[in-house]
Amino acid sequence: MGLRMTIFRTLSGFITFLSTFLIMTLSINSQAQANSEEYVLSSGDIIRVTVFQNPDLTTETRVSEAGSITFPLVGSVRVGSLGLQAAEREIASRLRSGGFVVEPQVSILLMQIRGNQIAVLGSVNRPGRYPLETTDLRISDILAIAGGISPEGSDSVVLIGLREGKMIRRPIDTNDLFIRGSEPDLPLASGDIVYVERAPVFYIYGEVQRPGSFRLNRNMSIMQGLALAGGLNQRGTLRGLQLHRRNTKGQLKIIEPTLKDEIRQDDVVYIKESIF
Repeated sequence: MGLRMTIFRTLSGFITFLSTFLIMTLSINSQAQANSEEYVLSSGDIIRVTVFQNPDLTTETRVSEAGSITFPLVGSVRVGSLGLQAAEREIASRLRSGGFVVEPQVSILLMQIRGNQIAVLGSVNRPGRYPLETTDLRISDILAIAGGISPEGSDSVVLIGLREGKMIRRPIDTNDLFIRGSEPDLPLASGDIVYVERAPVFYIYGEVQRPGSFRLNRNMSIMQGLALAGGLNQRGTLRGLQLHRRNTKGQLKIIEPTLKDEIRQDDVVYIKESIF
């Protein structure tokens, strides 16, 4: 009786394990199939096309700028803007309608992604080219993939790309996008460039604790700028405070500002030495 019960428990455990394994396998396969369908082929992608029981038709090729490939027997096939499974069905249909293969089973393996890419440049932590693997990739997504904006990056992002055959150049304020929510999180398209500008800076020199260049924040006053520089040192004075600024023509002007005046990009604040 005890042996029979042990065998029963062992079989029950094995059946439970087998059921769980099959469910997990089906789930993984379904997910992989969904991901494959989600990727859209574009010019520059390199693919390998195989037809079951027809090894002579195996072809490794590059999607042309026109979005097509040349396949044995059927010639030019347009696969650009198609998902992998849709492209498989298109090739199979051409083979079937041409009478070359009765029931073709076509499989496409993506060898190298070159067409559907987004370039992220400028002041991000990981600049480079990234594959556009979904049709719903947005500005916030690609910035996260690129490691976020670097410490020297500004609040301004520029999106450059083609929409309906026309070149666009769209500046995006990240504060409006992430904090205020007044800027739309735009979807990206193949070939887009996302450029993060370097943050504007200003300069403080003379009798301060830490002279040098500093990031210019919005609506920053001279008093706030001096605070970034650690304030005046023992020899410094606010008497005769000077602000060196270039106008639109590049001409340098020296201004005697107040502490409440706003600092602009590339301004130079000069703190004199006290004579007492």
